[in-house]
Amino acid sequence: MDFNFSDDQEQLRDAVRKWVDKGYDFERRRSIVAHGGFSREAYTELAELGLTGLYIPEALGGLGMGPVEGMVVMEELGRGIVLEPLTQALIAGAMLSYYAGPELQEAWCAKVAGGEALVVLAAQERKARYDLSVCNTVAQKQGNGWTLSGAKSVVPAGDLADAFIVPAKADGKLALFLVERTASGVNTHGYLTQDGSRGAELKLSGAPAALLTLKGQEALEHATDIGIAALCAEAVGVMDKTLAITVDYMNTRKQFGVVISSFQSLRHRVADMKMQLELGRSMSYYASLKLNAPTDERRAAMSRAKFQIGNSMRFVGQQAVQLHGGIGVTDEYIVSHYFKKLTQMEMSFGDTLHHLGEVSSRMQDTAGVFA
Repeated sequence: MDFNFSDDQEQLRDAVRKWVDKGYDFERRRSIVAHGGFSREAYTELAELGLTGLYIPEALGGLGMGPVEGMVVMEELGRGIVLEPLTQALIAGAMLSYYAGPELQEAWCAKVAGGEALVVLAAQERKARYDLSVCNTVAQKQGNGWTLSGAKSVVPAGDLADAFIVPAKADGKLALFLVERTASGVNTHGYLTQDGSRGAELKLSGAPAALLTLKGQEALEHATDIGIAALCAEAVGVMDKTLAITVDYMNTRKQFGVVISSFQSLRHRVADMKMQLELGRSMSYYASLKLNAPTDERRAAMSRAKFQIGNSMRFVGQQAVQLHGGIGVTDEYIVSHYFKKLTQMEMSFGDTLHHLGEVSSRMQDTAGVFA
């Protein structure tokens, strides 16, 4: 299998890397955190690069690209621990393009692709514990439309988003709906999350909604898998930069008159960090390449990738802090922010233990060892 990237993909990577290096430095990120964890200006800049329309077909106003391009972009954004939730634009673009009817597509696809509208997935509920089938939000038919009642937690930039993609039970079956934030019966409470990004609690009380699809379980699983693949790629970028920062520090920090990078035991720990990074990278490739596979195959692949990425993120983050010493957990030093990002990502779209259970439950009698 050829793992070389095409010229177009390399140009895309270069464009995003230049924006991160020149337009999203650590000081700008700190300023965005201080002002609430989300910058509409920065999100617009991502849209100007065409990234918010990556998964939307050209006929609907997007770029019509695929999972590999998404992986390339998210990896570079991870290197800059970018706060703006591009993953949500990828999810929204795919859901609207593949599942919504012509009316919703016409109303929202071009807006999402152009960055004019931030549409986010509001799926997590307090009692679900990552189980996508658990949903206490209820949809009721009202005239030609629907109303939703329920609550969702940790919605990315939820109090600043323009609309939500919300799973709800309609006649006992899961369906997806689109709810505008400014609609009646919608209440949000925003806050900073552990990594400095913005989240919100969402409450719906008879809020008017547009039906996106009645294939709710299928679409929600697809949306989650897009999120996992994007997260895996982003994690590779975060770990890559974390390792680079750690190596730079070890090449300048001195003990006993010599740089600590000369100590063999510490060099071995850096080698282990590199090994975990590369294991994570290979599973990120695997996740992206399986994103368009049949459902059962895709779901199994995402859990395998998220399990390995979770282990890699935890190891790389912890080793980075330990090799830095006390400075590694101070807010003023950049590596602490990478560590926080890795910690929060490990808990997103299902934590490591959840996906270990998913991998185990999907094993056949051969456990994948023999045909």
